[in-house]
Amino acid sequence: MTDILSTSRHEAGGAFLVAALYHFASFPRFEALREPLLALCEANGVKGTLLLAHEGINGTVAGTDASIGAVLSFLRAQPEFSGLEHKESRASKMPFVRMKVKLKKEIVTMGVENIDPNRIVGTYVAPKDWNALISDPDTIVIDTRNDYETAIGVFKGAVDPKTKTFREFPEWVRQNEGLHNKPKIAMYCTGGIRCEKATAFMKEQGFDEVYHLKGGILKYLEEVPAEESLWEGACFVFDERVSVEHGLKEGNHKLCHACRNPITAEEIASPFYEAGVSCSQCYHDRSEEDRKRFRERQRQVMLARKRGLEHIGG
Repeated sequence: MTDILSTSRHEAGGAFLVAALYHFASFPRFEALREPLLALCEANGVKGTLLLAHEGINGTVAGTDASIGAVLSFLRAQPEFSGLEHKESRASKMPFVRMKVKLKKEIVTMGVENIDPNRIVGTYVAPKDWNALISDPDTIVIDTRNDYETAIGVFKGAVDPKTKTFREFPEWVRQNEGLHNKPKIAMYCTGGIRCEKATAFMKEQGFDEVYHLKGGILKYLEEVPAEESLWEGACFVFDERVSVEHGLKEGNHKLCHACRNPITAEEIASPFYEAGVSCSQCYHDRSEEDRKRFRERQRQVMLARKRGLEHIGG
């Protein structure tokens, strides 16, 4: 039965399993894990990015079902990560170019000292209960993602801080006194990590009833039927799929490799679009010298593809 189900899943969503994961934990030995973790991933053909820091682990990786299983088993064998959870989706082709394991100061960069979700954090809300919470007139719903992510999809009625990076979020909260006008704050992000850290910050700022979507948008799109959904648009993901939709099916967005923003078919048809060089979102922000440099990079990418290689700059 397992083999039949596995084959069915492959046919429906693609041969590659994509695992998004994070876990907050006190992890002072994080530097020592980098080399064995990288070696294991490379030996199993796994690609993606994993971040290690004193506060835990974060990242997304892709590979065969067996190879991802091996990596997850290795991580959960570490005492600090025994409770690690992950979210699965599928990809029709390998969505990453290479494997990276990076050492960081934070696994998600907020830039505020002593914010520890293991010490204080908001209340988890399961996807099945999320609609009721965000439909409550006593709730302010906040998207903790950045502007290029919110541009292609949000929850109905959510406040969009329009931040460029997560580092801007704390100051946005401090500048918005209106957030105190309602008793409940509900926060969400792609996979759960940013809103978990954001709820810890909000609690430190004196907000009492703070909630966050467990598993993030990805878990909501996986579990909540489209006909019941309050999600509008697509969800940006940090790999070559660019976006996913309900049921975690691959979306229709592409990536502008000049500005790294998601673009639609209409934007690709724009006279400002040139593959690897510009799109309507970034054309006027770049100089002709920039575009000349990007054209050369794109030329090298195409040459590498013809030789069956992956170009690092691509």
